[in-house]
Amino acid sequence: MAERPFTRADLEVLRQWDTPTICNGLELVTPERRAIGFTVTNMVTADRKLKPIVGLARTGLIRSQEPPRGPIPPREDWYEYVEAGDLPTIAVIQDIDGQPGFGCFWGEVQSTVHLALGVQGCVTNGGFRDLDMLAPGFQIIGGSVVPSHAHVHMVQMRCQANIFGMSCGHDDVIHADFHGAVVIPDHAVTKLPAAIDLLTRREKVILDMAREPGFTAAKMRAALQRAGEIH
Repeated sequence: MAERPFTRADLEVLRQWDTPTICNGLELVTPERRAIGFTVTNMVTADRKLKPIVGLARTGLIRSQEPPRGPIPPREDWYEYVEAGDLPTIAVIQDIDGQPGFGCFWGEVQSTVHLALGVQGCVTNGGFRDLDMLAPGFQIIGGSVVPSHAHVHMVQMRCQANIFGMSCGHDDVIHADFHGAVVIPDHAVTKLPAAIDLLTRREKVILDMAREPGFTAAKMRAALQRAGEIH
């Protein structure tokens, strides 16, 4: 197993913040990625009440509009691939059909199996179903809700996937909630808490003043100056 500059506990810490806050922190820690690495399309969430999911990407490509045209990865190989070990995993599956989400990979069975294997959830541009029967605690952030699995099958696994603009590879760290998903570079994982603390303190100055009676543009100017002085 590859050595990583973070632990399971470091990933768990990041679950206390929503994905927009993680994106804010990344703008400070990795400014060169300000316009890349996150989903850019509205997505459907299985359960908005669940905490954000954070884990290592287990990537795959699927199709569902037609039967397989050739050999496909054995399903048991996929399950061995996604199973969580020392660090939690997240399935990241790109539907490469012309109409993504024509058929569902995700439903009651797959959510139950994946949760039992230690997978926190899934991020996909494809569809899912069985909303009332999904495994409790398993999060799905997908492209659509549809009723059939049609001819759904895996085309490739352990590959590059693109989910609504978020390019993701095997073992990338993913943070996701009902807002969408973002890739966190390995070196940024342990730097994010301090960055988020700094940004939160800066924002608090502005928010506190904006919520006081008699707020004016002049007071906003003062608040911005005070926020900028926080290091």
